[in-house]
Amino acid sequence: MPKAGIIYNDVKPIASSVAIELKDKLTAAGWDVYITASIGGILGYSQPDSPVLHTPIEGLTPPGFDSDMKFALVLGGDGTVLAASRLVAPCGIPMLTVNTGHMGFLTEAYLNQLPQALEQCMAGAYQVEDRAMLTVKVMRGDTVKWEALCLNEMVLHREPLTCMCHFEIAVGRHSPVDIAADGIIVSTPTGSTAYSLSAGGPVITPGVPVLQLVPICPHSLASRALVFPDSEPVNIYPVNIPRLVMVVDGNGGCYVLPEDRVYLERSPYSARFIRLQSPEFFRVLREKLGWGLPHIAKPNSVELP
Repeated sequence: MPKAGIIYNDVKPIASSVAIELKDKLTAAGWDVYITASIGGILGYSQPDSPVLHTPIEGLTPPGFDSDMKFALVLGGDGTVLAASRLVAPCGIPMLTVNTGHMGFLTEAYLNQLPQALEQCMAGAYQVEDRAMLTVKVMRGDTVKWEALCLNEMVLHREPLTCMCHFEIAVGRHSPVDIAADGIIVSTPTGSTAYSLSAGGPVITPGVPVLQLVPICPHSLASRALVFPDSEPVNIYPVNIPRLVMVVDGNGGCYVLPEDRVYLERSPYSARFIRLQSPEFFRVLREKLGWGLPHIAKPNSVELP
C-alpha cells in the first residue's frame, strides 16, 4: 500500500478542512495516509530563564513519516512550508506545497488546482527540485546547545532594542573579519528572496552552490553582502555583552551568550519540492515580486506655449 503524508497549518480553518478531505480521498484510493499539524516543525523560542531549548534535528520528524513515504502534501503559506521542510527533510520526502496563505512564494499550487495536482502526485507525474538547507548550531566549547535545519536564513541580532552589534566572523579557512552592524544574516539561495533581499542582498537562483552573508544596517561602507561557496562553513563569535538572540527562518531561535559561537554549514539534508511543471524561477520572481516587468511608458509631454 503506497504511503502519503499531509502537513497542514491548523491555525487556518481552510487548511484544516482541506486536510481532512484529502485524507479521506487518498484513503479511499488505497493509500496509507499520515497527517500532522505544521506546528511540530516550529522551533519555538528560548526564554531568558531558559536560554537553551534543544531539539535534535532528526527529532522533529512526526510518527509515520519516513523514507517509504511517496510524498507529503503541505497546506498553508510560506511559514508552513518552512516548518514542514524541517519535519520531512531528514527522510527525503518530496513536498507538494499548496498555498492557503498570502504571498506563497515557496508554494507550487493553489487550492483550485489541487484536484489535478493530487492526481499528478498519485501518478508520479512530477519533477523534484532539491533546495539546499543549512545546519545551524549554537556551540559552547564542543557541546551543541541548540541546533536546527534552516531553509531560508539565520539572523543574529541584539534584543530588545535594535542597536549596534559586533561580530567576528570566520568563513571557511579564511581569516576572521570584524563586522559592526545591527545584525547579521546568513542565507541560502532560497532565502535570498526573503529577509536578506530586504537588507540589500542579491537574488540568487536556486541550485547555485553558494551561501550569502548580509550585514543589517552596517556601520561601515565597506561591510556589504558577501557570496561564498556553500562548501565553506561559517563560525560567528558574538562580541556583545550580555547576549544576542538568534532567529532561524523567522519562527524559532535561542539566546547566544558571549561564550558561545554560532556554527553554520550546508546540511546533508535538502528540502525536496514537487514541481508539476519544469521549475521556472524567473516566472516566480515576476509573479510574486514584480521582477522584470516591462516599464510603463510615460505620457507624451505637453509643450508649453
